[in-house]
Amino acid sequence: MTQRIKSKRSVVSALAFATVLLAGMRVVAQDKRSTEEYQAQAYGQGTQLGKNFNVTVIIHEYSAPEDQQILVKSFEAAGMKGLVNALSKMKAKGHLSITGTLGYDISYIRSFPTAEGRKIRLVTNRPITFGEAWSDSRSMEYNLSALELNINEDPKKSAGTLLPACQFQIDKDHELEIVNYQNPWRLTDILQRK
Repeated sequence: MTQRIKSKRSVVSALAFATVLLAGMRVVAQDKRSTEEYQAQAYGQGTQLGKNFNVTVIIHEYSAPEDQQILVKSFEAAGMKGLVNALSKMKAKGHLSITGTLGYDISYIRSFPTAEGRKIRLVTNRPITFGEAWSDSRSMEYNLSALELNINEDPKKSAGTLLPACQFQIDKDHELEIVNYQNPWRLTDILQRK
């Protein structure tokens, strides 16, 4: 069952996430750092309430502003299909894994300074499982994964959101929106591993 982000706060958050991710906004070039590793606890919301799992994000490097322009142009030219194709051609910048899985490579990662720390945003193609492909499940249309970490100077205030299966689309007001296959997962207890 497909669910759209319904709460006003979630819609605003998702629109802000998508706008900054794919907008032509100028951002200072990402500096290359040593590998970073973050671990978080994902908690289900709505239909996944009561479920939880661990998430590990390993960042080898950040995407350049040119990568952002490639994604924007690909999305403008061919919508989701163009975006998925462009992401599949990009070199892996990191790795995302969920407890019990091998995980998958991350194609696009950006970091943005905030007043309290920084935001890390990523988007990548998600692996389609054999069962989804075999049954030609509707979930196959939601072939992206996105994640946002809000890293606060006070680690207790760090939080984030995981969208394991989503897609981008333009709504009737010509605004970019994220449509989820399921509810977003809330990320807490974010730790940076040294």
